[in-house]
Amino acid sequence: MKFLEYEGKDIFKSYSIPVAHRYGVLKIGSELENLDLRNGPWVIKAQVLAGGRGKAGGVKIASEKNEAIKIIKNMLGMKIKTHQTKGQDLTVKEVLVEEASDIKREIYLSMTLDRKEALAMLIASAEGGMSIEELAKKHPEKIIKFPVDLSEGIHDFQVRKLSFALNIDETIFQDFRAIVQNLAKMFKEIDASLVEINPLAILKNGKLMAIDSKIVTDDNALFRHKFFAEKPDHESTEIEEEAKKIGINYISLDGNIGCMVNGAGLAMATLDTVKLAGGNAANFLDVGGGAHIEQITRAFNILLKDKRVKAILVNIFGGIMKCDNIATGIVQATRKVSLNVPLVVRLEGTNVEQGKEILANSGIKIEQANSLWEAAQKVTKAAG
Repeated sequence: MKFLEYEGKDIFKSYSIPVAHRYGVLKIGSELENLDLRNGPWVIKAQVLAGGRGKAGGVKIASEKNEAIKIIKNMLGMKIKTHQTKGQDLTVKEVLVEEASDIKREIYLSMTLDRKEALAMLIASAEGGMSIEELAKKHPEKIIKFPVDLSEGIHDFQVRKLSFALNIDETIFQDFRAIVQNLAKMFKEIDASLVEINPLAILKNGKLMAIDSKIVTDDNALFRHKFFAEKPDHESTEIEEEAKKIGINYISLDGNIGCMVNGAGLAMATLDTVKLAGGNAANFLDVGGGAHIEQITRAFNILLKDKRVKAILVNIFGGIMKCDNIATGIVQATRKVSLNVPLVVRLEGTNVEQGKEILANSGIKIEQANSLWEAAQKVTKAAG
């Protein structure tokens, strides 16, 4: 689960990580004329899940109220495309208005999971406020990394070593130590996979402040965080949200072949095989190992809501549920929905011959395949 900047800053505040004074978060349709703005200048930021907002016109400075209102009006509803949006335009539905900060120096500070080393890693750089990916490519020697034992947190001596590497002045060391140690504590307690402050600013008055926030948490841990679970998922499409409510694992992709599979591993193999055959999947859809007739019907309805889908591939391995029961479910489901695109089915597993016979005798136009490769070729051809 990814959080917008202002949502991340709310979490920062709860862990005593200082952030700028907020004047408000405004949404499309908000009343702007009565906005209580005092003591400018103000920074106005588009709230979208993408870095590089400034270069795309998503971060502006206003020195007086009328200028701020004009910027907010222009920013709400605008389209943003950055190097992180994969060529897609994101609509700005919310903007954050904060007190502008008088910055002396910027630092990069984050914690993430190093999956190769199977541990948490603190990453820092004396050069903040820029793309850490670009910095790592051009000047890897400027990136500081060290592993963190989350059961113990970050020790004082580690913070001291980090402060020397970042050239942190002794006058702000205590504040810096608190931020670093609280960041590690937060990372553990909210089940994060990434917590990033870019930049962590040293202000001209000697204070430290998180100018931006980026937080990604593990969806599988949401049962431990009721407050997070209640927040909107800013990345999910309407179809993904509907699938989540009925217990189907669904992720939208950019192809035109709808895929229905039971099991995440088999689903990944199916997507790869479709790609190898020259096609592109429109989705990742896992109905689960114990898929029943109602679940299969719901899955078909979800697939058909995507207007890009030109053909459907059902690839089921009969294990927990036998192939004859799965075939019966497919037949009944296709009779309940208005199936107006080609359907290719590949069954394998227990009672596979009985399952194939049920499909063949159903009277429904279903093209069967004896292998995943054959199925991928047929559905790719059907999708045009």
